[in-house]
Amino acid sequence: MATAPQQRIAYIDWMRGFACLAMFQTHCYDSWVAEPYRHGKFMMWSQLGGTLPAPLFLFLAGISFAMVTDGLRKRGALPSRVAKTIIMRGAEILGFGLLFRLQEYLLGLPWAPWTDLLRVDVLNVIGISMMLMGCVCWAAGVRNGDIAAQRVRGVWTSACVAMLISLATPPLWTTWRPRWLPWPLESYINGVHIFDKPQPWLFPIFPWTAFAFAGLACGFILMGDWARRSTLKATAALGTLGIALAAFSVLADSRPRQLYAEYDYWHTSPNFFLMRTGILLVILLFAYSWCRWGLGRLRWDPLVQLGKTSLLVYWVHIEFVYGRFSFLPKRGTTIASASVGLLIIFLAMLGLSLARTRFKGRGLAITRRWKRPEPAAAPGT
Repeated sequence: MATAPQQRIAYIDWMRGFACLAMFQTHCYDSWVAEPYRHGKFMMWSQLGGTLPAPLFLFLAGISFAMVTDGLRKRGALPSRVAKTIIMRGAEILGFGLLFRLQEYLLGLPWAPWTDLLRVDVLNVIGISMMLMGCVCWAAGVRNGDIAAQRVRGVWTSACVAMLISLATPPLWTTWRPRWLPWPLESYINGVHIFDKPQPWLFPIFPWTAFAFAGLACGFILMGDWARRSTLKATAALGTLGIALAAFSVLADSRPRQLYAEYDYWHTSPNFFLMRTGILLVILLFAYSWCRWGLGRLRWDPLVQLGKTSLLVYWVHIEFVYGRFSFLPKRGTTIASASVGLLIIFLAMLGLSLARTRFKGRGLAITRRWKRPEPAAAPGT
């Protein structure tokens, strides 16, 4: 989702818009397609595509805050000021996440259980990830230090934190579970919620925050002097690194013996984290190339537009796909009907995004335009 105010970069917005599109298709088909149509290859690939939006949003949050951090450092901000800015923005997003859960609970009455209020959703983990990134930036920052050196330190620190989170995930979901915590708190560690074991459809700190730190490391690289002068070479290098990470993930997964007693490649394995991070880096290269040489060169790109208002369209589309206002019957349509619904959702969210950017900050001006002028005073009064 979009984060703190900053100079907009087209290929970053395009990636957010792409994440929105992948999210729309996953949610629409998952919510509306009836049981007889849910077991073919189409649904398999649709839901596999659904593994991309959350890592993309977290990864892009990390890149965005690397840009914010770099800008504050250039203006001479102390590490404590940088950390405070990021932590406060993270707390704001966490507040949005809790507010979203309250909205979903109220709209789901009388069927929604009260425990849904404490469910760890993607907005929650994005907010917490931002707060943790603020703490790490503060710990790795040096007062009056060279900005280039701080970027390098930020790259290595963020990459190490990402790997540590990924490596700690399997035991925290299995053998090292913090069962002594109340379930609302343990759920932020491993997504256990009210169930007997962690749930892969929730978004706990482990492993999801690792994608934000991977994005933070990537963002510090992109903010470097060399990357600014040669963005194509920088994104190409990152894309090549992504291919290498994906290849290493396949190689490590094929080993007959694994590091962990309970190995789950698709949900907790560090190997899958490397695979998804590699895919994110390849998407970054594609997005930059698309915006520089592809149709993204056009004056207006719908995915770039969606990316500018990703938080808004995420918030609104949920109600028209999963919520009480769903305009197609849940689990009651064919794939073709759900595809028509997907097109409607995409166009509606695109229109909402356009309205948001067109009228943002113009509420007072519009109000004045409609306000009747006061009648002129009569002469001599």
